[in-house]
Amino acid sequence: MYLTKTPHLFWVALILASAFSCDTAESKKGRFLLKGNAKLQDGDTQGAIQFYEEAIRVDDAYAEAYYNRGIAYLRLANPERAISDFSRALAIDPSYDEALYQKALAHLDFGENYKALEGAKRLTQTEAFASKGFFVLGLTYTELNAYDSALSAFESALTLEPDNSDLWVNRATIRYYQGEHEKALEDVETSLKLNDREANAYNLEALIRFEQKEYGIALEKIEKAILLNPNQPYFYNNRGLFRLYSNELEAGLSDINYSLTLDPTNLYALRNKGIYYFLSGDNALAAQYLQEVASKNNSLPLLAEYLEKVR
Repeated sequence: MYLTKTPHLFWVALILASAFSCDTAESKKGRFLLKGNAKLQDGDTQGAIQFYEEAIRVDDAYAEAYYNRGIAYLRLANPERAISDFSRALAIDPSYDEALYQKALAHLDFGENYKALEGAKRLTQTEAFASKGFFVLGLTYTELNAYDSALSAFESALTLEPDNSDLWVNRATIRYYQGEHEKALEDVETSLKLNDREANAYNLEALIRFEQKEYGIALEKIEKAILLNPNQPYFYNNRGLFRLYSNELEAGLSDINYSLTLDPTNLYALRNKGIYYFLSGDNALAAQYLQEVASKNNSLPLLAEYLEKVR
């Protein structure tokens, strides 16, 4: 789908330690933890990891240090190492729900959907993390294309956190996938009332308006999304597609190419390049791009339509 998935909302709660006046093992590991947290907050992720490892050397059963190092590995886009650290923290403290939550998200990022489901279901049985458990359930069922189950999970989360704008966007996303565009727009409206700086809500509304052939409104909404989050490659790709359909071919290609510099593996952007070349009258090059995409995923929207046109 050329829809960006709502971020996983890493509600990172770095564990703080108290500093003690006496130089005990407890105070040493606490100081290392605090120094690691300071490095992480300053953007020095590798430096943070080094301090967390010092804390672990002082106490190899220090659950908080493993948890915080796991968060650092997530920052480095290393979910495998993060999962290992969250697992170690949970082995030390089985009631560590924050570690279980982050582990479930990391499994999801690593493509281990069924392990993510397992952790999410455990979280739904807790008091403090039930809504986050339903959130991860919804994301995971979405990855599995089990949209009815995803919708149910997000609705369960909303009963617990009705003021969470991201949950409204996620439910809107499922309704969009199911073709219920008006209901999706209602959820987007609710999300923006709660948080008018929710970039994903504007992106989703833009996609719905595109489906409704309201290309001018789609462009207006995607511009708002880009203004709020200028680092999201999917937004530029979507704007590129909308520009193609608004007969702004070169501006559209520029957006699509820029999106590919940020994410070279995005099949939607490669599909859109195929659409650009078709609209520019170069059927041979259009077919080359479209057939490449079809060889990897032949179920993308618009793909079959344009493959038929270039034959």
